[in-house]
Amino acid sequence: MNKTQLLEIVAEKAAVSKRQAKITLEVILEEITQSLKNSDNVRLMGFGTFKIRQRGERICRNPKTGKVIYISSVKVPIFISSKSLKDSVK
Repeated sequence: MNKTQLLEIVAEKAAVSKRQAKITLEVILEEITQSLKNSDNVRLMGFGTFKIRQRGERICRNPKTGKVIYISSVKVPIFISSKSLKDSVK
C-alpha cells in the first residue's frame, strides 16, 4: 500500500473528501516528525512507538580502496511495534 491508496481508504471509511484525508494524514506525519526532531517518543497505543536512537561512531573500510573511513554518530528514527500489532500480523 502506498500513500495514495491509504488516502483513498481513509477518505472512504471516514466519509470525508480525499483532500481532507490528505490534510489530516500530512498533519499527523508532520507532528510525528517534529516530535522525533525534538527527541520525544511518539506512542500510539495498540500500534507502536516511534523513537530516536543514537547510533554510535564506528570505523569502516572502503572495500574498493581499503582506506579506513570514520563514520560519526548519528540519530536514527526507529519504530517498535506493539504486541497487539505483532499478534494481528501473525
